[in-house]
Amino acid sequence: MSQAYCFKCRRTVEIQNPRPVTLKNKRPATRGVCPNCGTKVSRMGRA
Repeated sequence: MSQAYCFKCRRTVEIQNPRPVTLKNKRPATRGVCPNCGTKVSRMGRA
């Protein structure tokens, strides 16, 4: 599993429902949801 920083919880969490996305600048990223608060979290690079 990949991890990302949740700005609402202020800690690193496991990404729930991770999915690969492509940003506007054509770089890969992984986006998902924080399991604690439900906020969207993302991490640069593929999972």
